[in-house]
Amino acid sequence: MGLFFDVLGAINDPNQQASVGQLGSLLSSVQQISQQTGLDAGTTQNVISALGGALRPVLQQQNSEMGGQQLAGMLSQLAGGGSNSLGGMLGQVAGGNPLGGMLGQAATAAVGGNALQSLIPAQMQQQIAQAVAQKTGLDATMVQSLLPMLIPVVLGFLNLGANKPGAPGGASNPLLSAFLDSDRDGDTDLGDVMKFATRFLSPA
Repeated sequence: MGLFFDVLGAINDPNQQASVGQLGSLLSSVQQISQQTGLDAGTTQNVISALGGALRPVLQQQNSEMGGQQLAGMLSQLAGGGSNSLGGMLGQVAGGNPLGGMLGQAATAAVGGNALQSLIPAQMQQQIAQAVAQKTGLDATMVQSLLPMLIPVVLGFLNLGANKPGAPGGASNPLLSAFLDSDRDGDTDLGDVMKFATRFLSPA
């Protein structure tokens, strides 16, 4: 639950971009993906848990190679509002548009962008799919088809910790740092974070 407290901290910090609305949009995206793929909520949560665990060493490597501020800046760039950005793709999902060919095209465009390919090359995505399949018992080909939809959700979630333009701290991202620096998987289980976030946003 440790990372969820970091999310709440980001929402309450006026210098960080996170908001209750952004968190709700991410959860809505996950729900839409579950409906489109026919996965139940528990399976989707397990997939996100496994995906977060598989992505962490990849992002740690990128953080080591390019530096924390550059990695945080790249996530902010990917989470913008353009048609080839994570934000553009998430908008398609959370906006309730038909999740057939349109979602597939939007997801392919998002993950096919040069910036995301630089962050997570296709070969790494294949390795991530295999790791998630082993942990969840799902078919690796199916997992591979889910990555274009789920990777933007995970990276968009991590970008909640990005600082607002002009805020103290520049391009730093405390939420991303907490995700990368933890040495215990339980502290960075994104599936658990999504579960707590759902409870947090649900009416009493």
